Amino acid sequence: MELRENERIDDLHRCGYHIIQNKKKFCFGMDAVLLTGFASVKPGARVIDLGTGTGVIPILLEAKTKGSHFTGLEIQREMAEMAGRSVRLNHLEEKIDIAEGDIKEASKIFGRASFDVVTCNPPYMENQHGLKNPMDEKAIARHEVLCTLEDVLREAAALLHEGGVFCMVHRPRRLAEIIAGMQQHKLEPKRMRLVYPMADREANMVLIEGIKGGGRQMRIEPPLIVYSEPGVYNREIHDIYGY
Repeated sequence: MELRENERIDDLHRCGYHIIQNKKKFCFGMDAVLLTGFASVKPGARVIDLGTGTGVIPILLEAKTKGSHFTGLEIQREMAEMAGRSVRLNHLEEKIDIAEGDIKEASKIFGRASFDVVTCNPPYMENQHGLKNPMDEKAIARHEVLCTLEDVLREAAALLHEGGVFCMVHRPRRLAEIIAGMQQHKLEPKRMRLVYPMADREANMVLIEGIKGGGRQMRIEPPLIVYSEPGVYNREIHDIYGY
């Protein structure tokens, strides 16, 4: 597989899969991996990942679940092209498609009620002030430059059929906004898990699942603690990563 300037191939520790990343642009983080351990994907499900970046979420979900087909939507041409090469690197062309396109247009691109599961690891930061280059790959991944939380929730709801599953990782400080937005778009929150760097620290991630048209009852799962001591992952983190 051809590698371009500043690119590398990383081991995903699942099914012998690898992924191409560009160290000068954007590499996936723990939040994406934790989302693949949290997401509910039933056998035969059709799944789309909004803002897929490197394509790590579709690739890992293909390895971890029995979903029938996985799609990654990415607006940045170079990222989409690189994700497509990762799909080919792992010989997953029949199971995974990478599409270049705008999250804000997702339901027009794919059609309404066309998926069983929508996943998303969206930009977390609202404030764009002080960004030297708002169109830099890292800025686009981290700040709401090209799409907002509202865009993600609206399009996720449109892409899902009734009873479809929405799974997202985000920041706890925006949890009130997340839950209100999900309910506004009839993605009723059903399951939530907070992620803590260590047991005595504040949560820094939230994993949340909504069901389109679901009833109003939510389950709070046990906390996920990343480190048992500084630099030492808890056993569950090793299990999620696969090593």
